[in-house]
Amino acid sequence: MSKIISVEEAADLIKDGDVIMIGGFLGVGCPERIIDALCSSGKKNLTLICNDSGFVDKGPGKLVVNKQFSRIIASHIGTNKETGRQMLSGETEVILTPQGTLIEQIRCAGFGLGGALTRTGLGTEVEKGKQKVLVDGEEYLLEKPLRANVAILFANTVDRFGNMSFHGATRNFNQIMATAADVTIVEAAQLVEVGELDPDHIHTPGIFIDHIVDGGVLS
Repeated sequence: MSKIISVEEAADLIKDGDVIMIGGFLGVGCPERIIDALCSSGKKNLTLICNDSGFVDKGPGKLVVNKQFSRIIASHIGTNKETGRQMLSGETEVILTPQGTLIEQIRCAGFGLGGALTRTGLGTEVEKGKQKVLVDGEEYLLEKPLRANVAILFANTVDRFGNMSFHGATRNFNQIMATAADVTIVEAAQLVEVGELDPDHIHTPGIFIDHIVDGGVLS
């Protein structure tokens, strides 16, 4: 059965109120076509898990401007003034999470772990409401797993089974997010046949991918 779907079908898989993960780092490695389709869909009350909220005109920032999120979990929002405005006005709940902690929480969800212990955030706003664990006399914060209903990702080259190959920094959060959602969709800049990818260049196996959106470079 083919995993290839249209960009509109990809957006339709996301429902109002869903928790979604979006791959990318400051716009690099973002699934822009799926994001645009989601903007047009009008889906609302979404929770976003991402490294950052992009820019007002690039990456998940377009969805922020469209006011489709009620909650954002990210490591920083400084490149998108609208995210900051919505946070300060109380329109959108923003949970700022240290970047290393954020990726570990996602990894824990993907790998079936109960959480990660870290000293990052101790004695700051980050520790509020969180369980502390004592290990060999040292205090740690327990950071619980983060899982999504849907992850929308980007990869430079994807075969028809969903095996993903990244170039440079596009790997970023895309690789780990592929493991931590109920439904995972990848937007392929280049779609190739099974067997065309060098096995040594497959960074994420297709077993994690439910659906593929053809980016249009090759059909």
